Amino acid sequence: MQLIPVGDAEKPRNQFPPVYVGETLIGEDDIAREMQHHPAEEVAEAWHDAARSLVIRELLLQQASRLKLDDIADEEDRIARVLELELNVPDPTEQDCERFYNANPARFCSPTLMAVSHILLAAAPDDVQERIRQEEAGQQLLSSLIDGRSQFAELAKQYSACESRHQGGSLGQISKGQTVEEFERPVLSLEEGLNPELIETRYGWHIVRVDQRIDGQQLPYEHVKPQIRQYLSESVTRRAFRQYLQVLAAETGVEGVDLELPDSPLMQ
Repeated sequence: MQLIPVGDAEKPRNQFPPVYVGETLIGEDDIAREMQHHPAEEVAEAWHDAARSLVIRELLLQQASRLKLDDIADEEDRIARVLELELNVPDPTEQDCERFYNANPARFCSPTLMAVSHILLAAAPDDVQERIRQEEAGQQLLSSLIDGRSQFAELAKQYSACESRHQGGSLGQISKGQTVEEFERPVLSLEEGLNPELIETRYGWHIVRVDQRIDGQQLPYEHVKPQIRQYLSESVTRRAFRQYLQVLAAETGVEGVDLELPDSPLMQ
């Protein structure tokens, strides 16, 4: 993804609509400076994210004034105090945490561990003819393994383009996140033994054998309860923050920018 450098944030005047929070105009120069903190593929996207961030800040600072908090000199402290006073975020209950744990068992499992061996028949992603040739070669080698005419380690040593050929094709123990996604996704679903299908990745074609599979086990509730409580608390806070800003925007008036927020907080 190509991101817009800071120097490219310059734009023709009046390319975007003026942005107001109540009667306060968010200056174009302020938005241009803020854009460096919001890299994006398109200038319009970076501008919108920057403008929205400044609108949120202005909404909260104006609310601080209405709450008579202007004696707090630091703006960040002033905003933090507004949120402390105004956001009503209940703590997750034990029942909330238990319900989330029971509804999402896959999220709270130890990783599946696998001992995997492979034979890589290498071909560049853009070399169509070579990928076809290597696929055909891989099918022949796979057939010889299925029929018992060849040994995996011998074929790995002779044909594999991976350094693992020196260990009979063994990649050792792998788990989620340790290999490229297009290899990991199908391999982690395999049972022990030789996979009867070739696996294609950006590197070429792979003959894969699962030497051992140890499925992940669900972690005890008490072990993951702090993680669940933090996740639920952050989720509720984000939702409350979005709703609070929508109320402020409706009361104050916002023009020139869409205030619809993503799932992650914009104010740190």
